[in-house]
Amino acid sequence: MSLIEKLQWRSAVKKFDTTKKITATQLDSLLSAVQLAPSSYGLQSYKVIVVQDAETKAKLRAAGYNQPQITDSSALFVFASLTTLDEDFGKKFIDLIASTRNVARETLQGYEQVILGTLSSRTDEQKIAWSHRQAYIALGVLLSAAAELGVDAAPMEGFDAGKFDEILGLKEKGLTASVIAAVGFRADDDRYSQMIKVRRPKEELFIHI
Repeated sequence: MSLIEKLQWRSAVKKFDTTKKITATQLDSLLSAVQLAPSSYGLQSYKVIVVQDAETKAKLRAAGYNQPQITDSSALFVFASLTTLDEDFGKKFIDLIASTRNVARETLQGYEQVILGTLSSRTDEQKIAWSHRQAYIALGVLLSAAAELGVDAAPMEGFDAGKFDEILGLKEKGLTASVIAAVGFRADDDRYSQMIKVRRPKEELFIHI
């Protein structure tokens, strides 16, 4: 199938088949896709916690308004924003560019000043909000990559971020939960995935100038 056909197939599954698990290869492909997701300046100002432990998922379900997708899916992806985006973070990113591309660090001074200037010009609250938006871009890549693999991925905003932070020890890691996605395979009787997809017509959605 083409990508468009696979996006037609994908659905925000509400009921997962608990007997079907994604393979290690499928999981690695999803992780690679998320790793390659675009982000502002390439900073990737978030981390992704992949939860497969049943006990942990049960605790998270209680903090996710008892939604069964959290426990019934094969894995739960928790996108979490970094809470400290400071000068040290920016400099380490420049170090990574220099080592990855095998270029002298001094040749990146101009770009470094852009990065550091951007970070210093925003409040902590603004930086976290910005980081949450970057995490959503990575979520979109996950959803598309899952569809490409024939794996179901359901994005979810219905959860208590503070409780997720507590259960996963995110505060201690300098993180706070942004958005989550349940990944696995739809149950045969998941009625939502059997419904015709409803989207606004292109003539209403797009404005051509």
